Amino acid sequence: MAKLGAMEKATAGFRIGADENGLGPRLGPMLVTAVMARVTEEGAAIVGRKPRGGLAERLGDSKAMVAYGDVGLAEAWARALVERGGGRAAAARTPDELAHAIASEDRAELRAACPPHVEAQCWGAEGEAFTAPAELVRTIHGDLDRLEKKGVTIVAVRSEVLCAKRLNEGLAAGKNRFVMDLHAMERLILSMRNDAGQDVQAVCGKVGGFGKYGGAFGPLGGRMHVVLEESRARSAYMFPGLGEIAFVRDGDATDLLVALSSMVGKWMREILMGRIVRHYQAIVPDLRGASGYHDPVTAAFVEATRVTRKKRQVPEECFERRGAEGG
Repeated sequence: MAKLGAMEKATAGFRIGADENGLGPRLGPMLVTAVMARVTEEGAAIVGRKPRGGLAERLGDSKAMVAYGDVGLAEAWARALVERGGGRAAAARTPDELAHAIASEDRAELRAACPPHVEAQCWGAEGEAFTAPAELVRTIHGDLDRLEKKGVTIVAVRSEVLCAKRLNEGLAAGKNRFVMDLHAMERLILSMRNDAGQDVQAVCGKVGGFGKYGGAFGPLGGRMHVVLEESRARSAYMFPGLGEIAFVRDGDATDLLVALSSMVGKWMREILMGRIVRHYQAIVPDLRGASGYHDPVTAAFVEATRVTRKKRQVPEECFERRGAEGG
């Protein structure tokens, strides 16, 4: 996102929604995604509530609207947002280009932690194709047009990709996945606040069972802030020079931008997990696909690939998360 001109800064407010996908699986990455919009006074009221009317049929709690193997709706939102200029590129011709347009890190940074002989497991894009019908993408562009007329203009969408190795290394350093989720949200908000050039208001899905976040902050740790509210349903903080950050229970079901973040993250999680599945299906005959979550099919996938992974010297920390519990 380009820096905004002085006139735009004077007349626009900025709202961010952030959420995670893939917090508890055995396999595949965790995604933390943020979407930022420039909003008018009317627009601020719209993003602060759940979608209504026809929009509610296409946007809401991603867990209820898309599922493993059927994420065309989430893909359509991701494609439309990038085509509107919310990502690193103006358009994406392939799922790989779309994923990299959304990712907060560039290709080299995303692969930096990968042993060279393991890179293909997570980054091989062979066999990928878009599944959302063009008509659905056009419909969502219409939704975004209507939101703009009401004062909500999406200006940025970014996802942090926390692969199994990064999660395992964080755990070894004493950071559980809830803390890593929180710190990723902080990094995304700081980055977007820099792009906005003015204070922002951010709403994030609740991280774990936290009621008090002050002691768990990472990138925001040590910054002066005021506690506005701390409860199981909502915890909110004001940071001078940054803005307000609130963590809200069931945010993806009640806040439009958090719902958008959850949709995009759901697609990113699916496309990246699909690469792991296809990589091993090309090696192991009759291997069934797996969601990566805690279920019998994923357990069978782990067992069926064990010999192959050993022969190819795939480090365990690059494949299965340690300490992952159901969720």
